[in-house]
Amino acid sequence: MSRIFFLLVAIFSLDSFATVISDENQDLIYNILHYGKTGSLGLGYIFTKLQSEYFSNLFLAIVVAVPLAFFIHYKIIGPKIFSHDKKKLYLFTIFNRTIHAIAAFSFLLIIPTGLVMIFGSFFHGGAFVRICQDIHVIVTPLFLISVIPMFLMWAKDMLFTNDDIKWMKILGGYLSKEKKPIPAGKFNAGQKMWFWVCTLGGILMIITGAFLYFQDVPVGLLATLGLTKIAFLRICIIMHNVLGMMVTALFITHVYMSMFAIKGAVHSIITGYKEEEELEILHSSFYKELKDNKKI
Repeated sequence: MSRIFFLLVAIFSLDSFATVISDENQDLIYNILHYGKTGSLGLGYIFTKLQSEYFSNLFLAIVVAVPLAFFIHYKIIGPKIFSHDKKKLYLFTIFNRTIHAIAAFSFLLIIPTGLVMIFGSFFHGGAFVRICQDIHVIVTPLFLISVIPMFLMWAKDMLFTNDDIKWMKILGGYLSKEKKPIPAGKFNAGQKMWFWVCTLGGILMIITGAFLYFQDVPVGLLATLGLTKIAFLRICIIMHNVLGMMVTALFITHVYMSMFAIKGAVHSIITGYKEEEELEILHSSFYKELKDNKKI
């Protein structure tokens, strides 16, 4: 009789246990059973290695090496200075400037708070890191409302042309103190690279970041793709970090170029007007186009 009683209790317990297994637990069990087997992505070792050793070191290299390189450039080459005596050409509308300002403000908060999260152990975790994480999340929708109109208003001008190949060969003339006409349209190759990383890369970062924050992933759908939830989230983390490195490096570059490498260049996105000589030298193809169309 006692054997039958304990058997019934065991069956009832197992049945109850099975009914309370959530999707996350099922996914965890699936990962355990498939770890290292054929068909699994085998991201465990790679992910741990990237997270524990490479990502933080690469981010550190970027935030140290990129500004240092530009500091050396500023000291040796110096900024390009253009005449303010010629015409000022109106290139950026109030809408352009407003959208750019929202995106710039977003990046000024998203990038530093993201770096604090990357180096959370350096700050010993705690309230400061949690506040930065909250700011990172709260500001993201602000970036989202700017990135879509920014993409729509500038995507056509940001398509790569033959001029961009020429620009890359001479690095935009920034390694020389001479003021020779540089082949470039309204935007040069460097600005275009930043644009595509900022917009398409930024949207992808929003998507991966949302999955990581909410972790509301349809496990069934992932299973049909041969993915587990943990593998999918690991992919999101890897993508988010790689894109984050690109965004950080190019954002620092963008700030340096607009505020230091070209004296007064930042005013064009504030007032909408660009100096004629600056346009004639640094965007010679676009300048020629304007002259041919008698807009100058």
